[in-house]
Amino acid sequence: MKSLVFAQVPIGEETVQCWHCSGVETLLTQFHTDVTEGLSQAVAQERLHQYGPNLLPEFASRSRWTMFLAQFKSMPVALLSVAALIAVITGGRADALVIMGVVLINAIIGYATENHSDRIIRSLEQLGTPTAQVVRAGERVQVSAPEVVPGDLVWLRSGTAIPADARIIEADQLQVDESALTGESIPVTKQVDPLTEPDVPLADRLNMVYRGTLVIGGQGRAIVVATGQQTEMGKVQTLVGQVEPAKTPIENQLDQVGSQLVLLCSVICGVVFVIGLLRGYELLEMLKTSISLAVAAVPEGLPAVATTILALGLWRMRQQKILIRRLGAVETLGALRSLCLDKTGTLTVNNMTVVELYADQTRLQIPTAEDLQSLQAHPSWLKLLQIVALCNDSELNGGGEHLALQGSSTENALLTLAIAAGVAVQPLRERYPRLKTWPRSTTQNWMATAHAAEQGTYLVAMKGNPIEVLDQCHAILDQGQPIALTPALRQQVLAENDRMASQALRVLGVAYGQTQTIDPGPESLTWLALVALADPIRPGVNAAIEVFHQAGIETIMVTGDQSLTASAIGQALNLSQGAPLKILDAADLARFSGPSSGSESGFAAHELDGSVHIFARISPANKLQVVQALQKTGKVVAMTGDGINDSPALKAADVGIAMGQAGTDAAREVADVILEEDNLDTIAIAIQQGRTIYGNIRKSVHFLIATNLSEIMVMLVSVSLGIGQPLNAIQLLWLNLVTDIFPGLALALEASEPEVLLQPPRDPQEPILPQAEFQRIFLESALLSFSALGAYGYAIWRYGIGPSASTVGFMSLTLAQLVHAISCRSKTRILLASKPRSANWYLAIALIFSIGLQLITLAIPQLQDLLHLSPLTWMDLGVILLSALLPLLINESTK
Repeated sequence: MKSLVFAQVPIGEETVQCWHCSGVETLLTQFHTDVTEGLSQAVAQERLHQYGPNLLPEFASRSRWTMFLAQFKSMPVALLSVAALIAVITGGRADALVIMGVVLINAIIGYATENHSDRIIRSLEQLGTPTAQVVRAGERVQVSAPEVVPGDLVWLRSGTAIPADARIIEADQLQVDESALTGESIPVTKQVDPLTEPDVPLADRLNMVYRGTLVIGGQGRAIVVATGQQTEMGKVQTLVGQVEPAKTPIENQLDQVGSQLVLLCSVICGVVFVIGLLRGYELLEMLKTSISLAVAAVPEGLPAVATTILALGLWRMRQQKILIRRLGAVETLGALRSLCLDKTGTLTVNNMTVVELYADQTRLQIPTAEDLQSLQAHPSWLKLLQIVALCNDSELNGGGEHLALQGSSTENALLTLAIAAGVAVQPLRERYPRLKTWPRSTTQNWMATAHAAEQGTYLVAMKGNPIEVLDQCHAILDQGQPIALTPALRQQVLAENDRMASQALRVLGVAYGQTQTIDPGPESLTWLALVALADPIRPGVNAAIEVFHQAGIETIMVTGDQSLTASAIGQALNLSQGAPLKILDAADLARFSGPSSGSESGFAAHELDGSVHIFARISPANKLQVVQALQKTGKVVAMTGDGINDSPALKAADVGIAMGQAGTDAAREVADVILEEDNLDTIAIAIQQGRTIYGNIRKSVHFLIATNLSEIMVMLVSVSLGIGQPLNAIQLLWLNLVTDIFPGLALALEASEPEVLLQPPRDPQEPILPQAEFQRIFLESALLSFSALGAYGYAIWRYGIGPSASTVGFMSLTLAQLVHAISCRSKTRILLASKPRSANWYLAIALIFSIGLQLITLAIPQLQDLLHLSPLTWMDLGVILLSALLPLLINESTK
């Protein structure tokens, strides 16, 4: 291959030619490509090797060394270091070694947990490879976006993500959402003509499209001029570098809780220090004890617990074919209150089939393919078949038994009908070449095309919402001849439309016109027929809707279909739960409109009282209004969808849920959650997991605060009463190490409780630990504390104040805290319930391991010396066991 003109200079540098100033022929010559043939496979492979994959620059995550060192940058570690320094000054070198050993162990465990979570979270960036349609050797083929190379001829269609920077060479009402790159929220209408000024701002380069933007209307073709790092999006990412992800709301809440606890514990530890001095304890001993108590009492790992649990939840959801693109969406799912469901592709299978026609004042049930052949003998039916084949964006690939259609489900169904009736689609399209397209948009629920016809005339074909199409017509075809469309005939068509729609069929109106100009005027077309298509409800949707209702989530169907069609489907799905079904048509929204300005939708949110079950004949702008109106009432709203028309609402919703198989690139690009298998029941699984994850975070936080607070209570009471110190500094650190980490993380792996989807959604404004929860925590901490103090009191009675009594108190509190994790598994279900909870083997292993570590301290002399422990009798062990189990039994009995 000859060397490329642009090969000497990397694409994207300032010396590269001004692409938006170049003409189409210049671009074709410079990139050695052809307007119809595109690149050959061999040339494409050579350029892929030369320029590399079309991937944005990847920034390495934090190095392991950096992540490990970050474990030492915290207030608790600073306090421990002070305690170790005091130990060295006072001659306790062994104590100092133990303290720093605890610091190291905590750092290792924290590093391992954070590293695992970081890997899971970063894998969000690799949830699938986008694709692109390019012309290779004269054929339109679909390739993965990383395989797109400079010079590729890319097809741009509504709903696709643009894979690389490209210069437009053909545009048919092409509109692009460039907000991701320029920040402009208004779609940009593109053109082909070159620009004269080389320094035109990026947002004004109307003949260019850029990677990461979305086609939201029309169609076109473009030549790729930059890929990968050389694209405008690649340059931005290179400049920005690695940006730390924002904290989720729950992490911010836990940061706030942690700060409050640090302040509270610091005050209490200061009180313990002062009381100890007043009681005659040594200054350095009390200083070391108070610092250790502060470190042990503050659950410094609260935010890390949240991140770990969210990351593990991500992993679990992925096993269920649910892909989460935004970490915060996991917790938001748990607070979901309103679920807006797009009908086509979500509630239905999006596999349209034409089942009935109405033309020539005759109903025709679609028979077998053999019977359809006779339709060509009737002028009206033949004209209908030709119009639905021409006003159609579906492409034919292959032939014979291997014929495949590529396009939307509705257009594929119409083209299938024409082919089954014997229409030679490709020759028909060649006979009537398309000259112009009026795509369906936010302001019109119809599509029209203009084609070259005989003797300099034009054939206009239209299909879409029957009422809107009928408004464009002045005549109606009758036995192959146009006659005046009288009010009686119009009413007849509308009555048939209502009859079909009431059977849950999607109904399209079809019209055509023979015109002298390419742009037909109003009421210039001839009405042809009604076409009714069936789209079956997805299996399992009814059961999923029932689950949503049991979970206290209102389900709202949002569809572009007519009210009668939507009503029939709504009744079949029992959206209203037996109550009268309330439907708002797009025409009805006018009476809800109010003053609006700027980004306000103008939709009267206060009139949405939850009684609206269906929004019909809704445009993409209306969908956005519905979502925003629900949000203004304080509800957490999710929106499902699969098409380009769903993208604005998906982006605005608290949780946007896109279909992974049937969904467009545009829908998946803006969604927070992607359902790989397009099953609605997986949304119920996602909600269940969201609620479970949030509940598990609460359980872990509850456990950590309750157990750590009990240590403060034990020390405060014992020092205040002058009965010695049940726990010395080393024991406090050991206790913190054994009881906090493994049980706390194991609680995060609790399975969903059976009733999790039988409860109403949580209030998103409610703190992670409401006041009632703190009251419960205080009572549990008091039980743990006084039970351990009871065992300590027994040991004082038997041995006096000293190491033996301290050993009993230490063992009692440690085992009581570990056993308390069992009680924290559920706020309502007791341990010996008639329907026991599913086993949590992670917690079982964590408790066995932690209890084993605790018992080892009594068996290894070196650990006994470090922790200042004394041997225990069987009676001592019995008292310790009783003091550990007593809080568990009392807590369970009070649920």
